[in-house]
Amino acid sequence: MEGVVLVTGVMAAGKSTVAQALAERLPRAAHVRGDVFRRMIVSGREEYVPGAGGESEAQLRLRYRLSAATADGYAEAGFTAVVQDVVLGPHLAAYVRLVRTRPLHVVVLAPAPGAVAAREAQRAKTGYGAGWTVGALDRALRESTPRLGLWLDTSELTVRQTVDAILAGEQRARVR
Repeated sequence: MEGVVLVTGVMAAGKSTVAQALAERLPRAAHVRGDVFRRMIVSGREEYVPGAGGESEAQLRLRYRLSAATADGYAEAGFTAVVQDVVLGPHLAAYVRLVRTRPLHVVVLAPAPGAVAAREAQRAKTGYGAGWTVGALDRALRESTPRLGLWLDTSELTVRQTVDAILAGEQRARVR
């Protein structure tokens, strides 16, 4: 895979692990972690919660612009940029428009809510709470996210199997 690969899905879908493993399998790749741009805001950060608008929405869009620009920078330097972030609903189509690099691939990790809840329970960090639930985020994924790229139910897949499926589905993942 060349260009930019966006790996998205709900929290605890396995995005970080899969994106890192995918980048490690490619000959020249960078792993762009979208959440890093959120954490860079030291003061004045507003966490994005369901139905939020105003400043928290503006900071979310800033994070997406920065990660897309970073991905383009790595791609211009000859690296495949594997971006990993929660990009759901209408934000997915907007993110695709932000990335200038071609080819652009979108991979949506879509494990069943039960698998996500089990993974969340095993993680040291917690992504849910403060207005987010596994069920609500899963509904946002399945009901309002455009069917762009390669969608994978990774409920029963290992990380290696997921990366194999992404590499095998490269053409289906390509959106531009």
